[in-house]
Amino acid sequence: MLASRLITILMRLQTRGRMTATELAAEFEVSVRTIHRDIDQLSAAGIPVYADRGRNGGFRLRDGYRTTLTGLTQPEAEALFLTALPGPAEQLGLAGILSSARLKLMAALPANLQHGAERIATRFHLDPAGWFKGTDLLPSLRVVAAGVWGDRLLKLRYRHSRGGSPPVRTLAPLGLVLKGGVWYLVAQSGTSIRTFRAAKIYDAELCDQTFDRPKGFDLAAHWTLAAHDYEASVYREHAEVRLSPRGLELLDLLGPHVVEVAAKTAHKPDRAGWVRCMLPIESLEFGVRELMRLGGDVNVLGPPALRAQLAATAARIVCVHATHTTTPSCNPAPSATDMTSDLLVS
Repeated sequence: MLASRLITILMRLQTRGRMTATELAAEFEVSVRTIHRDIDQLSAAGIPVYADRGRNGGFRLRDGYRTTLTGLTQPEAEALFLTALPGPAEQLGLAGILSSARLKLMAALPANLQHGAERIATRFHLDPAGWFKGTDLLPSLRVVAAGVWGDRLLKLRYRHSRGGSPPVRTLAPLGLVLKGGVWYLVAQSGTSIRTFRAAKIYDAELCDQTFDRPKGFDLAAHWTLAAHDYEASVYREHAEVRLSPRGLELLDLLGPHVVEVAAKTAHKPDRAGWVRCMLPIESLEFGVRELMRLGGDVNVLGPPALRAQLAATAARIVCVHATHTTTPSCNPAPSATDMTSDLLVS
């Protein structure tokens, strides 16, 4: 553990230039005193580590010093080849650069590591797009990526679902995220940080003006929090239901947030294995559509309006499929007296 930490400290100082004892202690989850002892051991081993005092001080390596220690193990070398993602790289305009870097990495690896790394590259392939989904047209992604790389402001238009001619926006692009095959831009707009779907961005152009990134901004941490908040905000209603054992298994169809809420609100199973719980839904109409996916393995208890709409929908389905041809009579009005079907909601 100590040897691994010493090597990592050396690599951090080489790549970042200067770090304080407090920053290193937080990263390795040890005390500041432990970091000072680690620095002493590096110095004793002949590593030219210097301590700069003052408010902007910290530990740094002597100017121009570069370690020849690679520290690559076979699993590490193999893992690096898992980052060769041709699809996303091509969308960003980096396919050629990635291929060249991969060849250089292979040439730089010791002979005993090359075979294992090459095996990884030929045995794993990432296809980020979901089933039955085409890839988005991304007319402005490369321009947006250039803004991200160079910390340059972007002028663009963002297409909304409501239509119309959108105004020109000026954004500070902080990062790009690939989520389920869909690219998103995380950007600062005024004083807020917002998320934009890259496929809806057009007429993007780079500005000559650069911008300063928000101090301490962490793209991965921001995305995790923003994604969780978005999922929670989408579900404005709740349905009280009973689920059969099979219904519990099918719950994955409705998404991880629904599964999480169901688990937190679940009662003990009854004798038949049915479980009473709450399910988040976006709206009554959305709830009907989603709960129909569970078929007869869900029993909706409330709210009454959702139960009524689901019963009416089930009744229309039965009526339409009861004969070979549909007739006007197969469209019962969704009145409270008519919504007595036991299908799905009994």
